[in-house]
Amino acid sequence: MEMPKSTEQHRKLQTLAGTWTGEETMFPSPWDPQGGKATGRIVSRIEVDGFFLISDYVQERGGHPSYRGHGVFGWDGDQKRYTMHWFDAMCAPSAEPAKGTWEGNRLVFQHQSPMGHGRLTYDFQGEGRYAFRMEHSEDGSKWTTFLESVYTRK
Repeated sequence: MEMPKSTEQHRKLQTLAGTWTGEETMFPSPWDPQGGKATGRIVSRIEVDGFFLISDYVQERGGHPSYRGHGVFGWDGDQKRYTMHWFDAMCAPSAEPAKGTWEGNRLVFQHQSPMGHGRLTYDFQGEGRYAFRMEHSEDGSKWTTFLESVYTRK
C-alpha cells in the first residue's frame, strides 16, 4: 500500500510555520478580569510527513510566563475543514477540535466547549505578519474580543 501524500490544503498550513512574536492586548473577561498587555511567542513547525502543524505558545507578563499552550493543526478531507486541537493547563481539551476555513487571507476557526463558544481569526497581512483575534461567546451569536495581537515572524 502506498503511503498517503500531503495535499495543497496540508501545505497551506506552512503559512503558520516559524517563530513568531507579538505584543498582545488582553481584554477584561471572566478568565482575566483586569486584562492588560502581554507578549506572545509562538514556535510552529510542520511534522508527520507534512500532515500537521505543531504549535507551542507562551504568553509572558512582567517578564515571566503566565500561560502556555500546545496546538495541533490539520486538514480533515472528509469535512473539508481545517482542525485545531488545543491543549493547556486552564481547561480539559475539547472532545471535538476547532473547525476552520480559509476566507481569502484569513483562517477562521470556531469551537464549542463547556466554557462557551470560541472564534479564532488569523488574518495574514503579507509575508511574515498576521493579525490574530480570539473571541468568546456564551451563546454563539454575541461575540466579545478576548485577545488581539499582531505577530511577526523572526
